[in-house]
Amino acid sequence: MIKDSSDRLEEKKSKIDFRFNAQAYTLIIALILIAILFASLTGGEFLSSRNLSNLFTQMAVISVLAIGMTFVIVAAHIDLSVGSLAGLTGGIAAILHVWFDWNTGLVVLAAIVVGALLGLFQGWWVAYRALPAFIVTLGGMLVFRGILIGISKGLTIAPLDDRFKMIANSYFPLTLGYVFVLIGIILLFVFTWRNRNNRIHMGLNVPSPVMDYGKLVIYSLIIVIITYMLSRYNGLPVPLLIVITLAGIFIFISSKTAFGRSIYAIGGNPEAARLSGINIKRNTLLVFVLMGALAGVAGVILTSRLNAATTSAGDMYELDAIAACVIGGTSLAGGRGRIVGSIIGALIMVSIDNGMSMMNIQAFWQYIVKGLILIIAVWIDLASKNRAVVA
Repeated sequence: MIKDSSDRLEEKKSKIDFRFNAQAYTLIIALILIAILFASLTGGEFLSSRNLSNLFTQMAVISVLAIGMTFVIVAAHIDLSVGSLAGLTGGIAAILHVWFDWNTGLVVLAAIVVGALLGLFQGWWVAYRALPAFIVTLGGMLVFRGILIGISKGLTIAPLDDRFKMIANSYFPLTLGYVFVLIGIILLFVFTWRNRNNRIHMGLNVPSPVMDYGKLVIYSLIIVIITYMLSRYNGLPVPLLIVITLAGIFIFISSKTAFGRSIYAIGGNPEAARLSGINIKRNTLLVFVLMGALAGVAGVILTSRLNAATTSAGDMYELDAIAACVIGGTSLAGGRGRIVGSIIGALIMVSIDNGMSMMNIQAFWQYIVKGLILIIAVWIDLASKNRAVVA
């Protein structure tokens, strides 16, 4: 009886893993098709080393927000304030840096702490006062934007010194970039090897070595090609490395910690999570604190890239972050989503913006296209969920 139950659980997990893998392959194929399309329409300029470097720099802010938003949505909540919060934390960083002459390290720390505290404020209302996250964060979006306008007196705060600008406008040297990539590839193979051994030790099914390591070889080849293309311009952009580092940390949290597993349990079935002893309120609060801290990081990167803080900074970024998550396979119903998918979704969104801008397509078409993509992504998510229920 126990063996049969274990087999059914393993079979169900295998189906879920297959669905995630299928979504990942679909996203990669879609990204490749988008790149080919815009490359052909721009005479190859879209895939030039310079534009690819700009593309990965531009995606950094949305990717950082999407990492946190993945946790929020997996927990069956939403955060509409992250764009305004990124703008506010970036504005605070610029004010402290330009008006009060704080050094770069303290400014970055202050932005992250302020973001975390404001995330704590919103999370408290959601977790301990049972207010809908939609309402709380919608109010937060307005409050944070108003605070930014008030403390900046409606002014553009600039310029920043070279150390602050380096956060989003500098590059790793060629040799150091290749060393970083090599270490990353080695870690991928080590983690895959350890995961396979652990599953074998527990008596679980594992894919064939050819499938597991073959995928890693393909991924490694893609990483090396991208690194080579970027190195032909100025090297690996620092914002890209920030995204990769944060992604690695939060992937570890989501898959290897009790907190990460609790978030998926809460989003999948809150009642079952409560009965199993998971502290839903505390974990929900932590999710919003992490989202706020990441909004602080995004605000610093955005302010550094623009070399200024403006009252409109981060406007509508929350929708881009949500769209990136949904496109990446995160279910708005909660309980399902992966950070890698969200980052690929962010890259797709930024690629569409970048490609349409290079073609001198009017800005209103960019909003229309992104809106339609979001609608289609949600429809696909609901359709796949309905098929899973029927199965």
